[in-house]
Amino acid sequence: MSITNDVLTIAGNIGNDPVANETRSGKAVINFRVATSSGYFDQRTGAWVDGGTNWYAVSAFGKLAEHAKASLHCGDPVIVVGRLRQKEWEANGKKGIDVELTADSIGHDLRRGTSAFARRPRPEQAGVAPAADDAPVLDEPTEADRDAWAGAGLRLTDEPDSVEASGDPRDDALTPA
Repeated sequence: MSITNDVLTIAGNIGNDPVANETRSGKAVINFRVATSSGYFDQRTGAWVDGGTNWYAVSAFGKLAEHAKASLHCGDPVIVVGRLRQKEWEANGKKGIDVELTADSIGHDLRRGTSAFARRPRPEQAGVAPAADDAPVLDEPTEADRDAWAGAGLRLTDEPDSVEASGDPRDDALTPA
């Protein structure tokens, strides 16, 4: 990891469905935008006052990109930690500055809802089996897991009626029951 002073943490909502691609070298990349809004409660009026909205272009690479593609959707509340970069642009007589974040970590904002984690297996090193204590456990969810998810109003979407907005079946995801 490089040393930088421009590490930023943002909390906001995903503004578009993440778009997955590959770099020229074949590495996975995902891009999406996150909107963050500031606001405060005005005790004099008893109402929330909206502040401005900042938009950030977020990119993630490698396994993080693959996992983000399987986990994130438009509208999801997220927390992103990454390295900040500003780019000036000019097009059609207009000028502006894009604020980009190259993500090091991405997660759902659990202040705003529930989420579930599914560990993905790591490729084993050639010829070396992991020690029994280090071996990932990838069993089906236990009845206790399912009960906890049901208590949170979630169900595993490996059922036939579980599809993404695109019509593709989803795997290893929890949806509202």
